[in-house]
Amino acid sequence: MDVMGDKATLLETGRFVQPADREDPGAAAEELRHRLAAESGDVDAMSVLGSLLLRRGDLDGAESLLRAATAEGDRAAANNLGVLLHQRGYADEAAGWWRVAAVAGSAAAAHALGRHHRERGDEPAAEYWLRQSAEQGHTLGAYALADLLEHRGDVGAERWMRVAAERGHREAAYRLARALDRRAAAERGEAVEPGEDPVRVIRDMESGQRAGTGKGDDEEVRGPAGEAERWYRQAAARGHRRAALHLGAILERRGDLKEAGRWYLNSAKDGEPRAACALGFLLRDAGDQESAAVWWLKAAQDGDGNAANALGALHAERGETQTAERWYRAAMDAGDVNGAYNLGLLCAEQGRTAQADQWYRRAAYAGHREAANALAVLLLQGGDAAGAEPWFAKAAEAGSVDAAFNLGILYASRNDEASALRWYERAAAAGHTDAALQVGTARLREGDDQEAERHLRCAAGGGSAEAAYRLGTVLDARRPAEAPPALGEPATEKTECEEWYERAAEQGHRRAQVRVGMLAAARGDVVEAARWYRKAAEAGSRNGAFNLGLLLAREGSEPEAALWWTRAADAGHGRAALRLALLYARHGQLAQGQRWATRAVELGPAEVAERAGRLREALRQELSA
Repeated sequence: MDVMGDKATLLETGRFVQPADREDPGAAAEELRHRLAAESGDVDAMSVLGSLLLRRGDLDGAESLLRAATAEGDRAAANNLGVLLHQRGYADEAAGWWRVAAVAGSAAAAHALGRHHRERGDEPAAEYWLRQSAEQGHTLGAYALADLLEHRGDVGAERWMRVAAERGHREAAYRLARALDRRAAAERGEAVEPGEDPVRVIRDMESGQRAGTGKGDDEEVRGPAGEAERWYRQAAARGHRRAALHLGAILERRGDLKEAGRWYLNSAKDGEPRAACALGFLLRDAGDQESAAVWWLKAAQDGDGNAANALGALHAERGETQTAERWYRAAMDAGDVNGAYNLGLLCAEQGRTAQADQWYRRAAYAGHREAANALAVLLLQGGDAAGAEPWFAKAAEAGSVDAAFNLGILYASRNDEASALRWYERAAAAGHTDAALQVGTARLREGDDQEAERHLRCAAGGGSAEAAYRLGTVLDARRPAEAPPALGEPATEKTECEEWYERAAEQGHRRAQVRVGMLAAARGDVVEAARWYRKAAEAGSRNGAFNLGLLLAREGSEPEAALWWTRAADAGHGRAALRLALLYARHGQLAQGQRWATRAVELGPAEVAERAGRLREALRQELSA
């Protein structure tokens, strides 16, 4: 029953009696006492008995009592008479009695009258009466006034929302927390829509890592964000399911997953599908995929598209494509555009290009930037570069970092280096590793070592082996030449450039492996040098094979050295061919020496070809003598 009077206050004071599963003998006796007193003309008894009957739904019995008490000037009876008449559909007459009670000082009636005027669009009158109610300390009046002022964009809304929240109004506490949350996001430079899903924000974070607050576990979060958390907590403790959802999201971002899960669970049990979805993600991350699926199913059945997508992805991972497609469609039906995007991905993986194009387009037209990028990639793979370009541009303008990078690749393929670099820079600024490498490489070509170093550091820090190698070369070029250590002297410490070379080498970068080997050899660390040369050689590096041969030859292992030089020479290394020619000539195998000398002449470079030519001629004369 929607009672427009001070229902909460009446419930707390006992004016409206809570329904019970069985009749309370004490309550029955109390009602009988009030009835006898009312029949004898006791105005207070008439008012109390009328409110009891109103609460029970006995409008006929209540009306006569409330009218009689109202006629004797009882303002509580006048307010409840207004409530009764409002329930019967006589809104204007109800407002008349609320006005009588409000003028007599009833804060509850002023609140009801204010709501009556607002429903009829008379905001000035509504504000007047709601303010009267709020200033008399009426919690519902303070909340209703705050709601009206917030609707009009009045700065005074927060003050009254805070008043209502401080008096225990849970919806006021939640809305105050939301306002503070948006203010905190604005201070951080983030754009937060009023109805944004806190769980989706967490799930969209880059690389799946949880965002920290920058605070220690025991350090209080201050400012609007800290105050918002406190109000979320108060509202959640009073059973507000959306407040529990937001509180769980805050705690999850902070890394307090156990408490976050507890609040998500409370919210989910109260019927909040987004909380059930979030709980599913927490359980999945903890390795309990089966329990996660249970909560996702509950959320999806309640219309949560995010949960339906999660179920689709779960079944897709298991190879159950038909079930996955069904859940992706359910997500789409729930208004989640990710469902169409995921359907596109599923079709693309199955080679159903036409269907993938269809779903990508549906999501892209709805504003899904990654779908626009995927559609552009699909078109580009089909040879339609002209059709791909506008979709790449649309996705990039919407903030897709991958699309910005892909647009750079597209322009580079047309030899439009300026446009390519512009998009690479945009993607690099957003943290795209490969884009930062491209920008760094371009700056190196231009001779701008400082800018090149900055971008290469970003790319190398993001895990690019090529960037780490190129950064090493930049730093290596600045390093002053060092004499090799004297016999018995300790090896010098590794330089920064060598550390970057090693990072690239450990990721399998062959040129970096060769360079690390050379630096180790220069320090006199033959074992380390041989290890890196061997790694590079086994991975197919001809320079690695050549250098390993040199190292082995110096250590007296010429047969093994010959094997590595042969591998290098077969891969086109002229110096390795010359070394083989010299080795075979020295051992008297003149024909073999002449063959490798001829090969060295063919491979070069010039100085190698010149030496190999002289050696070949000498061997020819020796063989013809």
